[in-house]
Amino acid sequence: MRRLLLLASAMIFFDVAFFAAIAPLLPEYVDDLGLSKAQAGVLSASYAAGTLIASLPAGYVASRIGPRRAAIVGLLTLGVSSVVFGFAEDIYLLDASRFVQGVAGALIWSGALTWLITAAPEDRRGSVIGTALGTAVAGALLGPALGAVAGAVGTELVFGSVMVITALLALAAARLPEETHRPEVQSLREVAAVLLSRPVVEAAIFVAVPSVMFGAIEVLVPLRIDDLGGSHGVIAAGFIVGAALEAVLAPLAGKISDRVGRRTPYVSGLTICALAMIAIATVGTLGEVLGALVLTSLGAGLCFAPALTLISDVAEESNLHQGYAAGLSNMAWASGQVIGGIGGGVVASLTGYAAPSLAIAALLALTVAYAFIAMQPKGEPRAAPG
Repeated sequence: MRRLLLLASAMIFFDVAFFAAIAPLLPEYVDDLGLSKAQAGVLSASYAAGTLIASLPAGYVASRIGPRRAAIVGLLTLGVSSVVFGFAEDIYLLDASRFVQGVAGALIWSGALTWLITAAPEDRRGSVIGTALGTAVAGALLGPALGAVAGAVGTELVFGSVMVITALLALAAARLPEETHRPEVQSLREVAAVLLSRPVVEAAIFVAVPSVMFGAIEVLVPLRIDDLGGSHGVIAAGFIVGAALEAVLAPLAGKISDRVGRRTPYVSGLTICALAMIAIATVGTLGEVLGALVLTSLGAGLCFAPALTLISDVAEESNLHQGYAAGLSNMAWASGQVIGGIGGGVVASLTGYAAPSLAIAALLALTVAYAFIAMQPKGEPRAAPG
């Protein structure tokens, strides 16, 4: 189990690292290619769009061919598409290659998470998912630093190296034993019925809402820091500090959710996020914007692990294969990223930075209120799916 956790965490780590590397590069692409805020939002969100479209198909692939093979295919696809992104100089090719990176990420996450969840004891599920999520956040920690390095030495070298890393991880996965895989026998009609049931939809919403916040932050905050005179390094530093905090908190939040239930850490984290978004909308100095950015990571470190574990919980209660649960987690995350990234960029182009930040704060607050109703404390029965 330990070797599997290390390998799955490494897969997720590098996937997220190269997803997050865009933040310090975004102002440079805006200046060099003459992009609008909306076009910058599309570029930032293209990765998540690929993940969104591929999430449930990736879950299907993991259920049919096994999580290990799904992860290997995703790793190799990520390597090739990252090389293309590193050498691209046209916005459409950048968008397309980043989209394919997102498709690869869906396969990696579905494969890695399904592999982990099916191997972990039920009473340690939150802890295992929290550890993997913490590693993913550590990837987000490295990502801005990679982006800053790419801005200094060239994207060709930095993104070209991804092919070597993903090939090594694919080789390691191929050599790690996997329990005998039996293809999923659920019909697509049965799967669709479970995916549309109220508990499953609610669990997905609880992942999607904070993802909307992060999709917007990845566009709005780098551009605002740039407007206030911050450099690539300052943007990277803000995201690195926040990701470091989230990486530490995510495993702890997973353990807490195993002991006291998913609701308490989730609503606590989302409340902090709402306050942070209000701060982003109202503060006016570079230091204050950076402080608000770090505060969003504090909240995210508490809420994401319980939300992702809740999806796994309801999948098991509904007899849904964990491959589909991992795909649903990806879809919920990606849909939030796309809405937040593109929507935040478009609204900011029309009204400025405050309006989208306050709208997201209101969405977070409403979700906190709903979570108190929909999430059951530990030990209380959950409503049956259907």
